[in-house]
Amino acid sequence: MRLLTLSQLTKCYDGHTVLDAVDLTVAAGETVALLGHNGAGKSTLMKLVLGLIQADAGSVSIAGHGPGSAGARAQIAYLPENAAFHPALTGTEQIAHFLRLRGLDPRGAGALLAKVGLKEAARRRIGTYSKGMRQRVGLAQALIGAPKLMVLDEPTSGLDPVSRREFYALLADLAASGTAVLLSSHALTEVEARTDRIAILSQGKLVADGSLAALRAAADLPMTVHLRAAAGQAQALVAAFPEGVRRVDAGGDHLTLNCPQVEKFAVMDRIRGAADQVADFDIHPPSLDDIYAHISRRAA
Repeated sequence: MRLLTLSQLTKCYDGHTVLDAVDLTVAAGETVALLGHNGAGKSTLMKLVLGLIQADAGSVSIAGHGPGSAGARAQIAYLPENAAFHPALTGTEQIAHFLRLRGLDPRGAGALLAKVGLKEAARRRIGTYSKGMRQRVGLAQALIGAPKLMVLDEPTSGLDPVSRREFYALLADLAASGTAVLLSSHALTEVEARTDRIAILSQGKLVADGSLAALRAAADLPMTVHLRAAAGQAQALVAAFPEGVRRVDAGGDHLTLNCPQVEKFAVMDRIRGAADQVADFDIHPPSLDDIYAHISRRAA
């Protein structure tokens, strides 16, 4: 089931097209990362989904409802990059207030804060919280009402590495229960292994949309192979991989190769044939950073 559908979505400001006929969907249980440089149109797209601004052309559907409608509001939750709360309130008081605004039992505040790792700090004033802790309060707020679609703008901003892992574990649980997630992030290494699809905006256009494997295949960038020679075998290892095998670096006991992904098995066979000369090796496919840079340059 598609919980979010954008069709030919277009937005202009003062004659400048910020979003240009964007088509995008997010299904129930799916996590989609929205990537793009500053000014690519990510924030505008999110504002259109939330109903904060109106499109000049195209449409937005949230589980069959128009953006900003009562039906859409009941389905969607939003977490901005910099969540701001009253510093004099405790975490419990703040979330209880939001629960009352939604007509829900304020006694549920404790469970929501515990879910985002703030159980021990729930009765402290938010003014004493770190930026990462305030971000967790924002996530607790976003979880109110068990939304079917979550829109997250740089959600791990200010979180330490452990908190980031916990955050993505929570997102995985939400997706497993059927929640659709659309998140924007500049931390590409984070989203690389934690999203189902990656959508890339460039100058208002959707220039890529697919799984990491699909984007990697479309970019057709070479993979990198690092080899370490066995003791006394450095020269023999270099001889086993001549210049014609796209050797890009050879020095000391290390050898680095670049090769097309379609030649992966051929390179593996060559490594196997040189097993006496190889102490260790690593194969690195193109990272999301590499793919994003390639697609952005091509789009520009």
